[in-house]
Amino acid sequence: MVVYPDGYDKSWADGRGASPADRRHIDDVAFLVGLVGKLRNDFNIAPGHVFVTGMSNGGFMSNRLACDRADVFAAAAPVAGTLGVGVACNPSRPVSVWEAHGTADPLVPFKGGAVRGRGGLSHSISADAMVAKWRAADGCAGEPSMELLPDVRDGTVVRRFVSAACAASTEVVFYKIDKGGHTWPGGKQYLPAAVIGPTTHALDGSEAIAQFFLAHARD
Repeated sequence: MVVYPDGYDKSWADGRGASPADRRHIDDVAFLVGLVGKLRNDFNIAPGHVFVTGMSNGGFMSNRLACDRADVFAAAAPVAGTLGVGVACNPSRPVSVWEAHGTADPLVPFKGGAVRGRGGLSHSISADAMVAKWRAADGCAGEPSMELLPDVRDGTVVRRFVSAACAASTEVVFYKIDKGGHTWPGGKQYLPAAVIGPTTHALDGSEAIAQFFLAHARD
């Protein structure tokens, strides 16, 4: 089952304080956890088979849900989103994370910094800092392995970093998309590359996320 919830004014209160939902002080963590509870009851979904993914504001929200409610979400897959500077991340238990971010993202900078959205200005941590935060939270040992994905000659280069020696059989997987923009890997170029940066086709994000979730359900 895949569910596409709607946030207030097409936004999520991810903790940065800048989205329309944040400015209205909406508790989207409680809303989404409540939605999960209803769906689990209505459709008899196993507790360890609940996952979250999203892009941009949805990517920030996915990280926040994994940080705040690791008891509910077994894995998260944020795309082009990290966390706001100063937003706490102290998960109650290890949680598997799949993350992808383009180095040429003009809206949510790969190296962190100013993010200008519909609700105003906020500041995000870098993609590398987000991955390091998850590696620390999951107690991952050693350095991640690195694999270069096949070149599809679209101008992007994708490297996959895998941290598998983590607590409770969790895993942290990070796709660094060199020259990739604020886009969904393998998705449509929904605006010109001059506006949002290019889309990589070296990675099918939807398929990779689905396989990651299937592999990281909790018993």
